[in-house]
Amino acid sequence: MQNAPFLAEIKRETARRRTFAIISHPDAGKTTLTEKLLLFGGAIDMAGAIKAKKDGRHATSDWMAIERERGISVTSSVMNFDFNGYAINLLDTPGHQDFSEDTYRVLTAADSALMVIDSAKGVEVQTKKLMDVCRLRDTPIITFINKLDRDGRSPLELLDDIEQSLGIEAAPLSWPIGMGKEFKGVYDLRQAHLRFFDPQAGKGTRPRETVVIQGLEDPSLAELLGNDSAADLRRDVELLDGAGYPFVMEHYLTGKQTPVFFGSAINNFGVKELLEAVVDLAPGPRPRTANLREVSPLEEQFSGLVFKIQANMDAAHRDRIAFVRICSGQFNRGMKLRHHRLGKDIKTSSAILFMAQERCGVEEAWPGDIIGLPNHGTLNVGDTLTTGEPLRFLGIPHFAPEHFRRVYLKNPFKAKQLEKGLTQLSEEGAIQFFRPVNGGAMLLGAVGALQFEVIAQRLASEYAVDIDLLGTTFNAARWLFAESKEQLDKLTREHSDALVTDAAGHLVMLFTSAWMMERTIELWKAIRFEATRECAETTE
Repeated sequence: MQNAPFLAEIKRETARRRTFAIISHPDAGKTTLTEKLLLFGGAIDMAGAIKAKKDGRHATSDWMAIERERGISVTSSVMNFDFNGYAINLLDTPGHQDFSEDTYRVLTAADSALMVIDSAKGVEVQTKKLMDVCRLRDTPIITFINKLDRDGRSPLELLDDIEQSLGIEAAPLSWPIGMGKEFKGVYDLRQAHLRFFDPQAGKGTRPRETVVIQGLEDPSLAELLGNDSAADLRRDVELLDGAGYPFVMEHYLTGKQTPVFFGSAINNFGVKELLEAVVDLAPGPRPRTANLREVSPLEEQFSGLVFKIQANMDAAHRDRIAFVRICSGQFNRGMKLRHHRLGKDIKTSSAILFMAQERCGVEEAWPGDIIGLPNHGTLNVGDTLTTGEPLRFLGIPHFAPEHFRRVYLKNPFKAKQLEKGLTQLSEEGAIQFFRPVNGGAMLLGAVGALQFEVIAQRLASEYAVDIDLLGTTFNAARWLFAESKEQLDKLTREHSDALVTDAAGHLVMLFTSAWMMERTIELWKAIRFEATRECAETTE
């Protein structure tokens, strides 16, 4: 039985945690919004303008060389900060579809999501795919419609687009005043007020409020907005009161409704309202499903899930960090945790908290927090750590690759460095490497083709290994599982040219066409051909 003081403390600390992921189609302004959330949260003093390459600034969350060069996010980042008494764990995810596997895993560590939509483009292809992932877990989603400082679609049209394209109720909790050159800010429907910011503080330094108007009847409204804009705002709010979806907390928490906020991240409008809504509305840590039972965050025993591995965040030390979502109990520096896949204890004296690539030591952490554990190859994505019970949290899969390349090493004397680089980078889960059972050149597999460019650049910059990646005829893969070893051995003898093993030793079959895959599955009914496998699954 838990002691009363600890129960009270863990309830208090868990209740003030907010762990959410930011998701979007590329170029919707997700990274800029992330930086402005950090600004309003007081975590940073100056936003790294993406376009300001002359002074060497770049996004706080984009720490890889390729991210700074291209202005895109290719890996997820974690940022911890406090706001209004809440402990925020913000997970910035890649927007590009070729890195969606990383985004999927990050969403398993989040309790809610913040979806960013470009006001000119509305719901886009990747937005729909990410929504499907969130719907698998009924993840609550808050929507931020960005770039109102540019001409775009009308607010009502955007709300209808969300409802029709994503199949979810859209309940506006803020409303834009004008658009493009006529954009004057957003009205907070929840608090019934309107904030103005110093325009000189809009491009980098911490935002400064200049005026706050309370209510639509405030006499300052027409003075600051103009009579026409003030009248339009009053009319729009009256229309929403009669025809819009009212916000229902239960609908939001069950993934049936998304509260919608409008704004311009680059100009600060709507960002503070959004951050306040996240801490007020988004759920705290929730129970999580394990192999044996459901685990409550309020349990005394510690449990945590490794949802991401990142190599070489600190290039000087060639480190590997395991990102651990705390699911229950209290973490204390130095505590011993049981690594159940390997059946041994690990030390945690060097645990850290994150601000993208920046880090600091952590003395204690609570359910919902994301901590980093230095990793020397012992921790994999999907591993569970506890202080006792042999739990295994479920739902973090490897996806079957859809693109393949053969690895050609330009300098044969670098074979050991190549092996090390591919082993460590594949631990991150975005790229998979395979060894043909008949020997020969290694194969790389990825869900998105751009991953190959990233892996080649990272091998060169982080491991001093230059490679060429050659095309193959393969376009599909399936993991093989069977009760009978005899059946697997027979398939291996007959199809050895198409068989490889992954980094964990699992047998995989490659296919050159969908027809060939379907035909093979039909002929080998005693074998399961799986498109996914649990990351922590062993070959035993």
